[in-house]
Amino acid sequence: MPAIFPKRAVRYVVPMLIVAASSAWCALPARAADSGASYPNKPISLIVSYPAGGSVDVAARILQEPLRRALGQPIVIENKGGAGGTIGTRYVASAAPDGYTLLITLSSHTINPAIYDSLPFDTQKDFASVSMVASAPQVLVAHPSFPASTLPQAIEYIKTQKEVPYGSAGTGSPSHIAGELLRLKTGLPLMHVPYRGGGPATVDVVGGQIPLLWVSLPSVTGHIKEGRLKALAVSTAKRTPVLPDVPSVAETVPGFNVDSWYAMFAPAGTPPAVVAKVQSAVAAAARDKAVQEAFIAQGAVAVGGTPAELDQVVKTEIPMWKSLAREASISVK
Repeated sequence: MPAIFPKRAVRYVVPMLIVAASSAWCALPARAADSGASYPNKPISLIVSYPAGGSVDVAARILQEPLRRALGQPIVIENKGGAGGTIGTRYVASAAPDGYTLLITLSSHTINPAIYDSLPFDTQKDFASVSMVASAPQVLVAHPSFPASTLPQAIEYIKTQKEVPYGSAGTGSPSHIAGELLRLKTGLPLMHVPYRGGGPATVDVVGGQIPLLWVSLPSVTGHIKEGRLKALAVSTAKRTPVLPDVPSVAETVPGFNVDSWYAMFAPAGTPPAVVAKVQSAVAAAARDKAVQEAFIAQGAVAVGGTPAELDQVVKTEIPMWKSLAREASISVK
């Protein structure tokens, strides 16, 4: 039988075969990583885009232990707050896309592209959606002396006034977005009064300095239940189980919906199998009764949605908030 290779070719062919085999062997770990089989094998950093003690930080800490159990590695929470969530968001955008640096942030993720002149990242191109974590409405509250106890009554009263101020947690915040959306949809003479956070704004409405306030529900749940504030409506399309007797704005103003959600993202390019593992862990946490109760105590509802569902929220909200920002002249320099 003739030789497969001439003898003089063997000295060239054999080294080539060894190199090819070595290359294939070296490629195996990369393929394993891409498949998610070896992920995770070290602690995971969960970047919170807001300061410690805030609602996003609380959401991260509610998830911390359930995620550790599901993924088998410590979840290290790092707070990188500032600039409306953009500092922590930028940090994750430039991180390695390996699943070991994740972002948990607010719906400011889709509001910021509408109100900032420029951002050091592209909200859609620089991130891989992992999962919606929880949904938390803004709530329109009034001082007890305000001459209306429902949203329809408030609308009729405000129509008769030259101007009625409402407070928010700050320019470009979800509470500001909710207030301006209500103003534009109803044509009411509402005047925005921005505060440096929901806390100072709540103090002023409880004290009677301003009659109305849009604010995140967790900030005022206690005041509402104890009668120091009247809840007129929540901003989400449906009522919240936290205050089931309080109607949604949409019941009076069709199409109104401002959802102050919490969501998790990874850097763009993170392997889909790795994203799927993290999403599965978030979804399992969202089904856990203790997690659900912890979120309800914060005025939120656990979600645990898919990457595709979160992608759709981002794609829908960015142009919607850009349109609102133009119409209401909302911008942050």
